[in-house]
Amino acid sequence: MTLYSVYDRPDASPVAVADRFSLLAALLPPVYALLHGLWLLLAGWIVLLFAIAGLSVLAGADAAFWTYVALAALIGLEAPTLRRVRLGRRGFRYRTEIVAPDEDLATLAWLQRR
Repeated sequence: MTLYSVYDRPDASPVAVADRFSLLAALLPPVYALLHGLWLLLAGWIVLLFAIAGLSVLAGADAAFWTYVALAALIGLEAPTLRRVRLGRRGFRYRTEIVAPDEDLATLAWLQRR
C-alpha cells in the first residue's frame, strides 16, 4: 500500500501523486521530466550533465560516475515533490492523503468521497 496525495481542480480530473521513490525518475530523469511536463527538471538535468562531464575531466571518471549516481538517486527521491509543486503551479489544490494500492484506486477513492 502506498500513500497518495490527491490534488484536484474544478475543470480537471483529480491527480493522485504517490509518495515513494520513483525508479523511472532515477533511471531516466529526462523521460520522467517529459512525461510529467517538468521542464525545469529537464533543463536542470542537462546543465548537471555538462557539469558532471566537466567534473570527469577535473576529478576523474570515478568521481563523475558516483556524482551521477547520487544525483539520479536524489531525483528519484524528490520526483513526487517536483510533481506536487508543478500541480500547485497549474492551479491544482491539495485535498487529502489516501492509502491505496495504486494511483487509479486512490483517485477512485477520492471521487467516491466527494
